Amino acid sequence: MPRPRRCRWVWAQPNSTYFKPRGIPLAVLDETILTVDEHEAIRLNDLEGLEQEEAAEKMNISRQTFGRILASARKKIADAIINAKAIRIEGGDFVMVGGMLRCGECSHTWQLTDTAPEPAVCPSCGSANVSPADADLGYGWGGRGRGWGKGKGRGGRFRGGRGY
Repeated sequence: MPRPRRCRWVWAQPNSTYFKPRGIPLAVLDETILTVDEHEAIRLNDLEGLEQEEAAEKMNISRQTFGRILASARKKIADAIINAKAIRIEGGDFVMVGGMLRCGECSHTWQLTDTAPEPAVCPSCGSANVSPADADLGYGWGGRGRGWGKGKGRGGRFRGGRGY
C-alpha cells in the first residue's frame, strides 16, 4: 500500500488563474493545467529565489518531492509557451496557510512567520504533528471524512437535517 500524500502548504493565492497567447482566439487554444502547488513551487524557487531545501520546508514536503513538482511545473510552462497553449491554474493537493498553525499533540496554536527556522515543529511540545489551524481536516463541507453534513438521507447538520 503506498504512503498517503502529504498536503502541500501554499502561502500565496495566484493573482491570476488563466494566461493565453495574445492574438489567438480562446476557442481554438489547447490548455495546459498548472496546479496551485506547482504555481507555488515556481513562485518560491524562481521568483523569491529560495533554494529547493528552503522552499520544500515552506511547503511542508521533502526536497525530492519539491524537485518533482518544480520539474513538472517548468515542463508544463515550457510546453505552453513553445506550443502556444493557454495555462489554467487550478487544483492540486494543497491547503492555504493563513499564518496560524496548530499542534496535533498538545493543541497549541501559534503564528507562523517567514523567518521561523523549522515551521513544522511545535514550539510548545516539539512535536512534528502540526497542521494549518484554519485547514479543513475532514469535518463538515468539503472534507475527506464523514463529519457533519455527510449523513445518508438525513440531510446533515447544515442542510436542514437534525445534525447527527
